[in-house]
Amino acid sequence: MKKIIVITGPTAVGKTKLSVSLAQKINAEIINADAMQVYKKLNIGTAKITEEEKEGIPHHLFDIIDLNDSYSIYDYQKDCRKKIEEITKKEKKVIIVGGSGLYIKAALYDYQFSEGTTMNKYEDLTNEEILNKLKNYSKEIDIHQNNRKRLVRLLNKYENNEKITNNKHKLLYDVSFIGLTTEREKLYKKINDRVDIMFNDGLLEEAKSLKGYAQTSRAFQTAIGYKEFISFFKNQDSLETVKEKIKTNCRHYAKRQYTFFKHQLNIKWFQTDYNNFNNTVEEIYAYLKEQ
Repeated sequence: MKKIIVITGPTAVGKTKLSVSLAQKINAEIINADAMQVYKKLNIGTAKITEEEKEGIPHHLFDIIDLNDSYSIYDYQKDCRKKIEEITKKEKKVIIVGGSGLYIKAALYDYQFSEGTTMNKYEDLTNEEILNKLKNYSKEIDIHQNNRKRLVRLLNKYENNEKITNNKHKLLYDVSFIGLTTEREKLYKKINDRVDIMFNDGLLEEAKSLKGYAQTSRAFQTAIGYKEFISFFKNQDSLETVKEKIKTNCRHYAKRQYTFFKHQLNIKWFQTDYNNFNNTVEEIYAYLKEQ
């Protein structure tokens, strides 16, 4: 069995439950790979694991950043690699769990960042303006002006002094990538049901308690499950509209996750058995023992 196991997949598919079950079987500690669960106070809306759900398994990189503080992908890379080293020195396995694909890849592959690396969306710039900024760095930019995603990604690299290399598919660790999946319609129902449960568990009250962060915290403004409340606080949307927006945004996020996983990570996929989740655990455990 390899030293590091990554459990990933779309939102609401069952990653947290699987990670704890496997950690108990293989003497592992768990590292978070959800970009929003690093923040304190974002609990219900991020489906953050509770102390009871941890079942005594040590968890790392949850609740480590104040809501008004910034946390870059460089910070995560550095922190995750440090935790990997600490856990493996104890001769324990590492389970990295979460759906933030770029965080997973930055931690485990040869991504080279400089301190202070951020991911700017450049929302105040047009595509043409982004392209012109890129040409200040290099005259040989071969990206079409309409391909905003690639333009933004490359400008981030230059502005963060990131080396422009082709090493990002070079894996630095001994890793098994496990993906949980299910039929798309079943997943969407799981997402919708989970949002309903979040509201029943007090998501509105949690969002109200964090209302003061709505204009100051980038995390609050970008986190699905929280950003949708900003219009509610301004009396622009009803609570039912907020709930439907959260469901829609979660479903769209799941689509983006699948796209990233398909093209960026070498994942062994397993169907989640919701009727008997232990079947899924045992199937994946048997697979890992052969690795």
